Amino acid sequence: MATLAVAPPASIQPSDSDRTEAMSASRALARLAGRDRLRVEATADGLPPQTFVLPAAAVSLLTDLLSHLAQGRAVAVMPDEAELTTQQAADMLNVSRPHLVQLIEGGAIPFHRTGTHRRIRLRDLLAYREHRSTESRSALDALAEQAQDLRLGY
Repeated sequence: MATLAVAPPASIQPSDSDRTEAMSASRALARLAGRDRLRVEATADGLPPQTFVLPAAAVSLLTDLLSHLAQGRAVAVMPDEAELTTQQAADMLNVSRPHLVQLIEGGAIPFHRTGTHRRIRLRDLLAYREHRSTESRSALDALAEQAQDLRLGY
């Protein structure tokens, strides 16, 4: 299985025309999402039309990819088992490399060594990012509830 990662190394940065086309294509695919498979006919100048079937997982991945491109974000598709360097992982979390090293050495993110180098599996890094995001949302919800209890809301 592959994972869509936003702004990792070796990513594609969309141009303005790419963003416009990606938005249109993303909307079209989103309207067709939820089906087991999607039959597609692709055409290109000077070539005969090609018809093929996309499985639901590919449609979902393409829809997400196009949505990110439409928003001007750089994207790349990587396998779940991809191994990242500490710098690549730090870039994906938008933290410094020394901070990431503290996180992995402290056990917050699993890693292994390849020789003297630390490597982090993409799936482990994304699980940590999701866990951190969930904790942040929970903390914000608790603060909002406290504010309502104290009648500090607007």
